[in-house]
Amino acid sequence: MNKERPDTYLSDRLDWNLLRTFLAIVREGSVSRAATHLHLTQPAVSQALKRLEEALGMRLMDRHGPRIEVTQAGVEVRRIAEDVYGMMSRLSLARTDGGEQDISGLVRVSTVSGIDFPAYDAFLAEFHRSHPRIELESQEKRSADVVNSLQQKAATLGLTPRRALPRKVESRLFLRQRYALFCGRHHPLFGREDLRMADLISEKFVSFTGDKVGDHLSPLTFFRDEMGFTERVIGSSSSMGEVKRFIFAGLGIGCLPEHALREDVALGRFQRLPPEDGVADLDIHLLWSADRKFSAAERAFLDALHRFIDTQDASAAP
Repeated sequence: MNKERPDTYLSDRLDWNLLRTFLAIVREGSVSRAATHLHLTQPAVSQALKRLEEALGMRLMDRHGPRIEVTQAGVEVRRIAEDVYGMMSRLSLARTDGGEQDISGLVRVSTVSGIDFPAYDAFLAEFHRSHPRIELESQEKRSADVVNSLQQKAATLGLTPRRALPRKVESRLFLRQRYALFCGRHHPLFGREDLRMADLISEKFVSFTGDKVGDHLSPLTFFRDEMGFTERVIGSSSSMGEVKRFIFAGLGIGCLPEHALREDVALGRFQRLPPEDGVADLDIHLLWSADRKFSAAERAFLDALHRFIDTQDASAAP
């Protein structure tokens, strides 16, 4: 940056759409997929990244063919950009009447493990500020049990990959996430840059206990079968954190959401493996029971969450 520019130069002149485009590249893991997501051309997305780097005076990404690697500066800019769009969700919670702060009650969220979504964290912080008397309880469950808890009216809402849903359980997309193969710092493959799919076939695997045909993680099973992986599963868990720990420890290679490991990859804790396009898309959906009579607290939370998702959709629109 030019030292003669005033401190307010960036806030006055920076096109915030460039940050939106940068976030899309980071989340999608490639310029081409970001262009598809944003309904833009690939040259337009590349040019937007170049303009942002020039405006900030720093390199945010290194490109290695179709693969991109976020620099340390890019990791920090990503945090700031996530905060910016988290603040957008706060605007959707703005109220001219403070009466809603008097609402009290309990909201139970039934969720699968390992949902990493910084903008959602910011939403929860702002919701608590707006509704300090509403209690939140998060219950971590298997995907099938998330749906069951809604049918039994034991939870207000659910967050889980989409599966066959019973009548009167409604859904909408909450978070797009792509799974890819990774190895940890302690694995023999870590640090190798010439890896191909053929180099991975004989490696031991770490998986989720729900990674089986018929479960919501079955696309990971289909991938392993189609690619011809021959070695056994050496470690498994229903917890995202435990699967991540096993992979980091070098027990085997395994599939994890790209967006959840980007910072760990940048810090040298994990290495992304082929294929470049990832393994499978396993999106997280918001579920709720259409015939449930919601309390005032539950209705306030669910309505706010719908507005938050609308804001996220708007920020990703061209």
